[in-house]
Amino acid sequence: MATTTAIPKARISGGGFLLESRRTDEVFTPEDFTEQHQLIGQTTEEFAINEILPNSEKIEHKDFSLSRELLKKAGELGLSGVEIPEAYGGLEMDKVTAAVIADHIAKYAGFATTWGAHSGIGLLPIVYFGTEEQKKKYLPRLAAGEIVGAYALSESTSGSDAMNCRTRAQLSSDGRHYILNGEKMWITNAGFADLFTVFAKIDDKFSAFLVERTFPGFSIGAEEHKMGIRGSSTCPIILNDCKVPVENLLGDIGRGHIIAFNILNIGRFKLGAMCVGGGRVSLENAIGYAKQRKAFGKVIADFGLVREKIANMATLLYVGESLVYRTVGMMDVALGEVDKSGADAIKETRKAIEEYAVECSIVKVWGSEMVDYIVDETLQIYAGYGFVEEYPAERAYRDARINRIFEGTNEINRLIITGFLLKRAMSGQLALMPAIKKLMDEVLSGPSVGEDLEGPLADERKLVGQAKKLGLFAAGAATQKYMQAIQDQQEIMGAIADMTIESYAMESAVLRAQKIAETKGEAAAALPIAMTRVYLSQAIEKVESTAKKVVAAVADGDMLRTQLAILRRLAKYEPFNTIALRQHIAQKVIERGKYTLA
Repeated sequence: MATTTAIPKARISGGGFLLESRRTDEVFTPEDFTEQHQLIGQTTEEFAINEILPNSEKIEHKDFSLSRELLKKAGELGLSGVEIPEAYGGLEMDKVTAAVIADHIAKYAGFATTWGAHSGIGLLPIVYFGTEEQKKKYLPRLAAGEIVGAYALSESTSGSDAMNCRTRAQLSSDGRHYILNGEKMWITNAGFADLFTVFAKIDDKFSAFLVERTFPGFSIGAEEHKMGIRGSSTCPIILNDCKVPVENLLGDIGRGHIIAFNILNIGRFKLGAMCVGGGRVSLENAIGYAKQRKAFGKVIADFGLVREKIANMATLLYVGESLVYRTVGMMDVALGEVDKSGADAIKETRKAIEEYAVECSIVKVWGSEMVDYIVDETLQIYAGYGFVEEYPAERAYRDARINRIFEGTNEINRLIITGFLLKRAMSGQLALMPAIKKLMDEVLSGPSVGEDLEGPLADERKLVGQAKKLGLFAAGAATQKYMQAIQDQQEIMGAIADMTIESYAMESAVLRAQKIAETKGEAAAALPIAMTRVYLSQAIEKVESTAKKVVAAVADGDMLRTQLAILRRLAKYEPFNTIALRQHIAQKVIERGKYTLA
């Protein structure tokens, strides 16, 4: 059943946030959840609390029979089939629903990883690229949890460099099978999965195959002994003259990269949602511990520096929610325009997903680094006890580290962000170069670069505009020097990505707070406004310092001094009282015992 959503109807171009200001009615936020979104969030929450957490210790010690049993229960609740069409046993719901489930299932990372690999990268290749026969054969059983899916892309010599894979596929002499040879590494769910999307080259043509565990020549290596997410199965798979029926070729020969990269885009926004969910759990643990742990005659939740940490963590969760649901809301609009019965449905679906590659990579990078901060500060609040396995901070700290590697390392994703923006600019899909030229002309013509804004959060919206200008100016200085060769300057590319990430995060936070203020009044928006101001204060400093790094790398002498003066002008703002703001945030979340705006 398709979800009836409050998602804005206007389609927004991917990456367009850098050049255009958005209205609040153009963005989706958690406050726009429908009753159905809230219900499935509650269902997932109850499943996690009542079914997953009581089994977490057994799963942590690799009782994967429980993992399979829980996947079946998730299937019965519809949690694994939300993105599968109804015709193949799924619920055919929107991406917001998928993100809500990912967010709420993340109370125990070991099983969340298992579920995410199965319900996302494990089955979505078939949803989007499978033939009618492949969909009928596999999707109903995957949706029900009767069989478990996995995704086999990485190899020992080609992790993020997926196109450099060594696994080969050759058509058999009778033309009935592809014979696959090679080895895949770090495959989630491999120890007990039944169906694998495996990538291999036919000659030099990168392609994808649906490989069943029972196929001759297929075998599984030993479980990896991992630092974290120990409750998930991670093994290599070995293909030794593995016979795969020709009808199990997924998509077209030589088009495997289309499948791989678009499925990873979806995986990235779900990973970001899981990071928000995991961070929420850690903050709740931190608050609970801080309210009962005493030192120097009072609970440590009363100490200013502990309250500052709690305020920072809550602020990041607010921004993380804003990023995730803004992004999936845009994706739902684009996917909603695809004629699923049309001859070009697969092509149009791919284009709709790829449109938001930049935003999905931002969500993945920002979310994974956000949850790393939260679990680290949670451990710090627990102090010595945080370093002990009996307490939840230790496992959360270990489990969170993989997120910066999953779905493409954060370094690769930073290159994707800047690379996609430049690619879209060069193709004319994004008017980035004209915007840079206009800004260059503007700042070089005189000292006035400000703009007068009115209404709720006018100062905050102005600060977002300044951050975008700082990023565009630095990017313009770099492209003027390196031109097309900028692709080879990874440090510059990464710095531009960091400014882009912060601009998107800042704007997402402001738009959400502004929307709450407009719909519920500024008094009801006091907490999100405080969180927005705290985040903007640290983000604008990061953008400014990163812009300085870029211009210092591309200019010197009088040109450098001129550009630094421009940056100072662009970054000029009146600071917020962040100490008072953090005190307000901490008081609210400590009283409530968890992160919540209500």
